[in-house]
Amino acid sequence: MKDTAHFQSILAKRLKRRSLLAAGIASGMAAVLPACSDKRAGKGRAQQAGEPKIDKIDSSVGREEPVASTLTFKELPHGLDEDFAVAEGYEWQSVVAWGDPLFDDAPAFNPWKQSEAAQLRQFGYNNDYVGFIELEAKGTDKRGLLVVNHEATEPRLMFPGSPAGNQLDLAQCKIDIAAHGLSVIEIQQHASGPWSPVLDSKYNRRITPWTEMQFSGPAAGHNRMLTQISSDGVHTLGTYGNCAGGLTPWGTVLTGEENVDNFFYGKAPDGIETKNFESFDVDTGDKNWGEHFSRWDLQQNPRELLHVGWIVEVDPFDPTSKPQKRTALGRFKHEGANIYINHDGRVAVYMGDDEKFQFIYKFLSKNLYKEGDREANLTLLDEGDLFAAKFHPDGRLQWLPLQYGEGPLTPENGFSGQADVVLDARIAADLLGATPMDRPEDVDVNPHNGHIFAMLTNNDARKEERIDAANPRALNKDGQIIEFWPESNDHTAEFFRWELFLIAGKLDDATTNYHEGTSENGWFSCPDNCTFDKLGNIWIATDGATRHGIADGVWAAGVEGPGRALSKRFIRTPIGAEMCGPCFTPDNESFFCAVQHPASGSRFEKPSTRWPDFDESLPPRPAVVAVRKTGGGRVGS
Repeated sequence: MKDTAHFQSILAKRLKRRSLLAAGIASGMAAVLPACSDKRAGKGRAQQAGEPKIDKIDSSVGREEPVASTLTFKELPHGLDEDFAVAEGYEWQSVVAWGDPLFDDAPAFNPWKQSEAAQLRQFGYNNDYVGFIELEAKGTDKRGLLVVNHEATEPRLMFPGSPAGNQLDLAQCKIDIAAHGLSVIEIQQHASGPWSPVLDSKYNRRITPWTEMQFSGPAAGHNRMLTQISSDGVHTLGTYGNCAGGLTPWGTVLTGEENVDNFFYGKAPDGIETKNFESFDVDTGDKNWGEHFSRWDLQQNPRELLHVGWIVEVDPFDPTSKPQKRTALGRFKHEGANIYINHDGRVAVYMGDDEKFQFIYKFLSKNLYKEGDREANLTLLDEGDLFAAKFHPDGRLQWLPLQYGEGPLTPENGFSGQADVVLDARIAADLLGATPMDRPEDVDVNPHNGHIFAMLTNNDARKEERIDAANPRALNKDGQIIEFWPESNDHTAEFFRWELFLIAGKLDDATTNYHEGTSENGWFSCPDNCTFDKLGNIWIATDGATRHGIADGVWAAGVEGPGRALSKRFIRTPIGAEMCGPCFTPDNESFFCAVQHPASGSRFEKPSTRWPDFDESLPPRPAVVAVRKTGGGRVGS
């Protein structure tokens, strides 16, 4: 960046280190649901006959007081090679990888004899979000459900001959489609040993672009939702482009549909959804699904694109259930969605729209969460208020209501009802003056203090004249993390407070900002996903560090006190891979993460790594990894 003085002047106005007073304020906050555990997923969920027990949340979970040195592991050095690496004193295993059987009658993976039928019974490709829901133990065996997103495929690494994604024949296309969506699989751990899939579990399930689903909320049944596959605008098929996600206290999973336009082929006829497609920055041609199935051909079926770009709610305990696309939460390129139960019982959902100059959103339910009444809770996300965030330079965050009839959201601007508002959420947020951000990805709630952290991955299109207090760097290639919270502990408040947590990039770059004690291995680039341990430490997964010649991976940092924003490297991915889906078991003795697209940029015949099998007969395979401390104990200690 040329004008570092300008950057520093912007930064000086907003970046500060809070004292431990913040921790004192936070200690009075209502219980928030801890990430990636039954304590978040199971609150208030009525146990069904014959179903494993899921404990309720209680206010003590995640309330252990942090000290400056809770992250006492020996930091892993930077590097970039063919293998996965974790900090000294820790061990890892591949729990489940692309092509592994999910059912006891599923075929073993054979990259030379793939079929659609086989892939529908096997673990999908490019695992992203990972949710872990603890089940009742069997003796000394720990059990849980893994719910995993399969965001997108890389056919050049999947198929012999290394075809591009827009060059697939019909058989390959069917396999490619079947490799998307989600996998639900039960896993178990015997006596603190490795985790293994339970292939005869009644919960195991594949969800694909062909799975029956339905819309709920304001856009359901609207005439803009009528397509080849939906004569009523309510029923639809499938989910894909699934990036991050979250768990609800009533025992369901929220999965975000992100870069869904990449799956379409052709160009929509002139005059059909022109404004929407322009705001959605539609970019087609990565896949040729539309050549084989008219459903994905925009010329023949343009409004099919409006069937994706939503938050989808999945019940992992009922493999026969229809996932619900919750339109009240708005349509955009969702990274994920994470929940907080406000003190008055309203449900707050925080979300990011992962594209340059897009927005951060909040949804507040109309109805109240009822502990123990799962049936009522299952519809909480259908009615409520949607907001977009405006970051003021004085440290205030204002939530702007995306409500039909308010401000510019009127027929004069193309809105005829709330259905149009949620379908055109980007247009609505822009008209209201929300702050365009540097690619908002994961937006998650810290279970220790109730603060929200947003991963802003990068934005190299931001020019000097467009920098602002929340996005203070032009040509931003490394990203930043922003933190915000309601001072009154009321998540329904119009105004929150915000500040920059850290600004990523190389340690010696004048436009970065880290803790003064950060080591030569503690800096990172392009924060993407995050989670929190039970002490409140943040664990950050990255996607883009390789631009600096180092592997992506996981870094951990404190959020309060002397260790605030002191990041330490914990994991390195294999070459070509990004790191996704960080997630803890409730006891914090296992840490799950997703290694996505190892060997990306190479080909099936000559991959840059054959991780995780290192078998010459197998291509590289995306996989979910479990990390444990050698000999047992809390991950991070």
